Amino acid sequence: MDGVALMNRTDTKYILSKTQLMDVLESVKNHYRILDIKGVRNNHYRSQYYDTPDFYFYRRHHSGKKNRLKIRKRLYVESSLTFLEVKFKSNKDRTEKNRTKLTELSQELSAENLDYIHDTSHFEEILEPKLMNSFERITLVDQSLPERITIDLDLAFEMGSRTLRIPDLVIVEAKQERQNRHSVFLNALKERLIRPESMSKYCLGVALMTDQKANMFKEKIRRIKSITHGNFKYND
Repeated sequence: MDGVALMNRTDTKYILSKTQLMDVLESVKNHYRILDIKGVRNNHYRSQYYDTPDFYFYRRHHSGKKNRLKIRKRLYVESSLTFLEVKFKSNKDRTEKNRTKLTELSQELSAENLDYIHDTSHFEEILEPKLMNSFERITLVDQSLPERITIDLDLAFEMGSRTLRIPDLVIVEAKQERQNRHSVFLNALKERLIRPESMSKYCLGVALMTDQKANMFKEKIRRIKSITHGNFKYND
């Protein structure tokens, strides 16, 4: 994992069903190692996302703007580690992530947190907690290429007292130094006609749980509903 930290990288995402995932894993299992933390391979994550009062980050993504920011706190449950993370997606489709360790996953941003955000991103607008999500993640590391594959399952969102679970959706992300056509995992997806998607879990949650404009995400949401057979579990 230390050898594939890839804090400056390219990210390629895919959406698929659990049935498709099992088929792909069977075909690539001899080419990857799997992250195991204290005997656990399905690791749990909780993330608190921040945005401006008028959802500036969300609206920028919805409009297809490049040079985008994402700001969150993330708890890595099995590792008992929490970080404030500032992710920047450039107009060259590269992702740069900066993070600093925290003592706990709290909703509010402290003055120290805000200073870190400003120092790493120069963003100075008002930020507030918007959306919490949780999921399980399987992490694979290629045995020969500098590539990390993350597989996110059992995605759930929280906004106030409202929750949404999409238990049958799988989001796969390939993290590489640069796009590499020799990736065994990505070639396995391509053989099954599973194409890359621009997919933000934060934007998906906001689109499904608020009245923010979501026209540009409608086709993606339609495909997710098809893959999961419409198994969206809201709790108001």
